[in-house]
Amino acid sequence: MSTVHQPDLKDRPARLTVGVVGAGRVGPALAASLQLAGHRPVAVSGVSDASRRRAEAMLPDVPLVSPAEVLQRADLVLLTVPDDALPGLVAGLAGTGAVRPGQLLVHTSGRYGAKVLDPALRAGALPLALHPAMTFTGTPVDVRRLAGCSFGVTAPEELRLAAEALVIEMGGEPEWISEENRPLYHAALALGSNHLVTLVAQAMELLRTAGVGAPDRMLGPLLGAALDNALRSGDAALTGPVARGDAGTVAAHITELRAHAPQTVAGYLAMARATADRALAAGLLKAELAEDLLGVLADGGQTDQGDDGTTGTEGNDR
Repeated sequence: MSTVHQPDLKDRPARLTVGVVGAGRVGPALAASLQLAGHRPVAVSGVSDASRRRAEAMLPDVPLVSPAEVLQRADLVLLTVPDDALPGLVAGLAGTGAVRPGQLLVHTSGRYGAKVLDPALRAGALPLALHPAMTFTGTPVDVRRLAGCSFGVTAPEELRLAAEALVIEMGGEPEWISEENRPLYHAALALGSNHLVTLVAQAMELLRTAGVGAPDRMLGPLLGAALDNALRSGDAALTGPVARGDAGTVAAHITELRAHAPQTVAGYLAMARATADRALAAGLLKAELAEDLLGVLADGGQTDQGDDGTTGTEGNDR
């Protein structure tokens, strides 16, 4: 049974014509989802050949036009461009008179709240910030993944119900984020999602170097369990040599990384230090073991190891 709550009819926006400015991975998926909810995509703009092909695949028969023409045709306009391009785009559209009074203008940037749309607000637009907390592939699978996806929602208070209703119509779960907390909210998502991709890709490369034929199959169950445990239990889910205080093992890891993948050493050290700090604070890492571990991390694993792989301290059998 779906856990997505349906809004009251009085809170549902009227059927709208929808336009997309920026046919990257996000815009066509959101427009296709709104189409399933009964709205009507009428125009899309894209610059690169890839974006145009994506728009044609996910929004067939929807004409490709200029950004200004998208705004002329649509009641609801999705501005799905990179974060750094958004302020200039909004200022340009407002400055050229493309924005129409009463038009819903929605951006999907995680970084910005509704204030970035102030130039359009002064032109009479209704500003909404709806950021889906999901990674996109640029394929139809994205539309299915929107079911149950959280959206960071920021809007003027009088538009809050309309913003949340649009999210629910796309199958999402609205989460209200204040204007001042948008950068922190976005940093948290980038830390958890973008950096995870880097860590997983590095782990797969190392396993291939170690002779593992199917690193994805090996990592899948392990990472799935680790993610589930972390979401359920937080720091209590920490395991491994850092949380145990196995300084010799950590030193051996760093030695191997320096030999086979030196580009990963800085990341390993940074994450190991952060893990050690959290394990100490949670009472998982014993203080008497933390000293040697932090020493190894401080000197980047350069401490001489004994023949048994330890760093001169008593080993442990965990």
